[in-house]
Amino acid sequence: MNDRSQTPELEADGAGEEERKSNRELWEIWTELHEGSSFYDLEGFRAGGSSLNPLELGEVGDVAGKSLLHLQCHFGLDTLSWARLGARVTGVDFSERAVRLAGHLAAELEIPARFIRSDLYELSGQLEDRFDIIFTSYGVLWWLPDLRPWANLIAEMLAPGGVFYIAEFHPFLNLLDDDGKGPIGSYFSDKGPIRYEATGSYAAPDAGEPHECFGWAHSISEILAVLDDAGLQLEFFREHAFSPYDCYPFLEADGAGRYIIRGTSGGVPMVFSLRARRKDSEDAG
Repeated sequence: MNDRSQTPELEADGAGEEERKSNRELWEIWTELHEGSSFYDLEGFRAGGSSLNPLELGEVGDVAGKSLLHLQCHFGLDTLSWARLGARVTGVDFSERAVRLAGHLAAELEIPARFIRSDLYELSGQLEDRFDIIFTSYGVLWWLPDLRPWANLIAEMLAPGGVFYIAEFHPFLNLLDDDGKGPIGSYFSDKGPIRYEATGSYAAPDAGEPHECFGWAHSISEILAVLDDAGLQLEFFREHAFSPYDCYPFLEADGAGRYIIRGTSGGVPMVFSLRARRKDSEDAG
């Protein structure tokens, strides 16, 4: 997930290793904060709970017996939740601390799972498997400077008949300030990285010291275009007027266990979801 504690400053330069290094350092810090946070509720998970939402569960469908790759998995609660539903899971994240914690949880709870520490752009050289399902969710695209190699990686790692699924915060939200007003930046990705100081995180807003980090805006049209160019056939694309998480400062509960922008009636896009299949695939059933 992304977390903006102040109005971002648009940078003109492209994405470089320094920006990605700063972001990796941030997620090492956030993993330590998140491990004990009520947001992630590790004790509830240890007691048998699931971190997945009704949206993903309903749209991904039955995973029993299928191989599932979870990209940008953080410390693996969603990955392990899919494993509890019968999937054969592999989780990937660029944070050493997150992957280590995920592995410890899998061992402690005796949940079969594999976790790999890798930058997403370097994963192809580390993993030769092909997967029935590739899954990623909530606040992942913001951290990727270039979506074209991301989409190509997904297409490369899908098995014949395999599907890709993402549930993600709508890029429209990147235009809103902490009061839910906007616009404060560009909806499109041609302005380069967005630099800002993160203090705390969406799961622990009052913890930690300010840390410089960088995000990249990606429009809906860009997301759909790179998936199509990579050879993925869209099965559905949906926009949702709610967030399953209270992770932006301008949200309020909608009375149904979800969150909408404060002062609205839920008519603003908050999340999108899509499922796509390799164009050369036969119906996997």
